[in-house]
Amino acid sequence: MMEGRVFQESDSAKGPKVAVVNQAFVKKFGNGQSLLGKRMQIGSGGKNDIEIVGVVKDVKYSQVKDEVPPMYYLPYRQDPNLGSATIYVGSATGVAAVLPEVRRVVAELDPNLPMESARSMEAQVKENILMERFVSTLAAAFAVLATLLAAVGLYGVLSYTVARRTREIGIRLAVGADAPNIRNMVMKEVGWMVAIGVVLGLPAAYGLMRFAESLLYELKSGDVGIMASAVVMIAVVSLGAGYAPARKAMQVEPVEALRYE
Repeated sequence: MMEGRVFQESDSAKGPKVAVVNQAFVKKFGNGQSLLGKRMQIGSGGKNDIEIVGVVKDVKYSQVKDEVPPMYYLPYRQDPNLGSATIYVGSATGVAAVLPEVRRVVAELDPNLPMESARSMEAQVKENILMERFVSTLAAAFAVLATLLAAVGLYGVLSYTVARRTREIGIRLAVGADAPNIRNMVMKEVGWMVAIGVVLGLPAAYGLMRFAESLLYELKSGDVGIMASAVVMIAVVSLGAGYAPARKAMQVEPVEALRYE
């Protein structure tokens, strides 16, 4: 509660009509003033016979990723057309422990009263963003596949490069270059590939994240941690893919390499 009071037992069908509104409602209709004690009506052509007795904080309504709409709440006893209701139960225990007790209490109140779709708030939120979770899982799977393909492609390119430069490597070894020098030469090429990929890929990735931000819940396009993690992961994968060709280059025999065609 921000202002006023919650509903009371006196807010029955015979009592004065009352309502509780949220902050978004006050912002839209209050013109910067408190609406507590003001009167409202539902629809047009009616009477301003509903008194606003309380203001509550904004909460999500039908979609967790949507903006909170202006809302008003009415006592269910004053709703002549009430066909169903959603009851929220607060408990320190889990759903599995409290649900049988809730069913027992409902059965005691009315054995014929149906109770449907009982679930935790966490399950409700997960169900609400089911499509977003599916899209994010699918995107993650494609990202892993793309990373593996990039690693395989990098390995193939470097292996081909080492094979093409076998004679050059043999000459370098013959004139005094040692194995670490050859390894560093190959890994330097990997570093340049990674650097060029990062320079070209980061702006493109940022643009795609701006697009995905509108599709996925609580995704931030400017998340520096995610971008840095992606760069580190690509660097590790690239260095891992380049290590095998570099090791192969270190093991080249100078005499055999000079005979290589």
